[in-house]
Amino acid sequence: MNNEPIALEIDEEMSEMKKMNDELTETNAVLESAYLELVETLRLAVEAKDNYTRGHSDRVSAYSVLLGEKLGLSTRRLKTLRIGGIFHDVGKIGVPDSILLKENGLNDNEYAEIKKHTVVGADMLQPVSYFKNILPIIKYHHEKYDGTGYPEGLKGEKIPYLARIVAVADSFDAMTSRRSYRNSLTRKKVIKQFEIGRGTQFDPQIADVMLDIINNEPEKIKEIQNRFEN
Repeated sequence: MNNEPIALEIDEEMSEMKKMNDELTETNAVLESAYLELVETLRLAVEAKDNYTRGHSDRVSAYSVLLGEKLGLSTRRLKTLRIGGIFHDVGKIGVPDSILLKENGLNDNEYAEIKKHTVVGADMLQPVSYFKNILPIIKYHHEKYDGTGYPEGLKGEKIPYLARIVAVADSFDAMTSRRSYRNSLTRKKVIKQFEIGRGTQFDPQIADVMLDIINNEPEKIKEIQNRFEN
C-alpha cells in the first residue's frame, strides 16, 4: 500500500496550520503593540494635565526596579515591576480634571471618585494578555499593609507582592516631589514617614529596604530624579 499521498496530505495540512499559527501570532503581536502605544498615549495624557506630576510614573517605575533589585527579584519580575510602575496610574485618565487638578483637599465624594482609578486602570489593560502580570500592581498599589487601603482592603501578604513594592515607590515619589499645594518633604520627614508607616501602610521589609536606600545610597535616588525631572 502506498502511503505517500496520505503523508503528503498530512504534511501540507501541518504546513498550512503552522502558517496560520504564525500569522495569528504576528497579528496578536501587532495588536498588542498598537494597544501598548495607545495606553502609553493615555498615560502621558494623564501626566500632561499637571506639571507637578510629570515624570511621576517613570520615577515610580525606576524606584520600584531599584527596590526589586535590592530584594533579589528575578529579571522577569523586575520587568513586570518596570512596566507596572509605568502604567500604575493609567486609570486616572477617567478622573475629571476638576478633581485631579484640585489644589486643596478633596471632599468625600471627590476622594471616592479618584480611588476608582485603580480598578479603571486594571479594566483598561485587562483585554490584552501582554498586561496580565501587571494587573495586580495597577489594581492593588493603594492597598495598605494593615488592611485600610483600597479598592478591596486587602491586608498583609494578601496584597500582591509587586503591588506592595510599587506602593512604597509611589509613596516615596509623592513625598519627594513638589506639588502645587506643597513643597517636597525634607529627607528627615521622609524617613519619619516610612518609620511610622512600616507595618501599617507599608510592608515592613520593603519599607526597611527603602530606608536603607535613602540612608546609604542617596546618589541612586538623585540619578533617578535627574533622569525624570518633573
